[in-house]
Amino acid sequence: MTGRVFLALLLPLLAGSAPVSQELFPADCSDIYANSQTLSGVYTIYPTGDTPVQVYCDMGCEGGPPEDAKWTVIQRRMDGSVNFYRPWDQYKKGFGNKNGEYWLGLENLYQLTNKRKYELKVDLQDFEGVKVYARYSYFSVESGADGYKLHVSGFTNGGAGDSLELSNGQKFSTFDKDQDANADSNCAKTYLGGFWYGACHHANPNGVYLWGEEGHAFAIGNVWYHWKGYNYSLKFISMKIRPLP
Repeated sequence: MTGRVFLALLLPLLAGSAPVSQELFPADCSDIYANSQTLSGVYTIYPTGDTPVQVYCDMGCEGGPPEDAKWTVIQRRMDGSVNFYRPWDQYKKGFGNKNGEYWLGLENLYQLTNKRKYELKVDLQDFEGVKVYARYSYFSVESGADGYKLHVSGFTNGGAGDSLELSNGQKFSTFDKDQDANADSNCAKTYLGGFWYGACHHANPNGVYLWGEEGHAFAIGNVWYHWKGYNYSLKFISMKIRPLP
């Protein structure tokens, strides 16, 4: 038993109060918000219970309604400063800059969604400043033994269209670990990313940052097919989750 876990168990007994593990070890950004930390920014969460992980919390506009807050950002692209064409072990543990572009990590996603039921929102922006979103009422990731298989459903259209339908039920793939549904090729190698590829994709949020329209690089950018097609690499993508009520 680690010191943090022992402390979380001991303090309620000493104080004669309810367990305080949510306050000491917030599992996600909704716990942080419940502890009156309502400003967006980088915070520490504990998806496994006692191991700290930094994450960006999108708490919505300051003073805004709670239903627009409490989001744990699991992926973000915004300026091309981070290389997302990475091997399996890095996608498993996570990488990048929590104040900028990053991937939270497959194991962290499993630990989070194994304990609570989550919804997903994908925010998108093009280089003309237009913003849209796609929302899903259910999001979960299975364990590493099951290939970190994705389950996503309950689509609501915020102008983006549903580009994750091919990813639902798929295992995660990288250039060095091919688990996609394409028998002829490795989708991660072909489209220069890491994602829940089928055969192959309608969404490639971890593809190459290409700065808008690119007619000679088919589907390798950070694309969302049902909004901009295969040849437009988006300016901004953010995938974020929060527990269902």
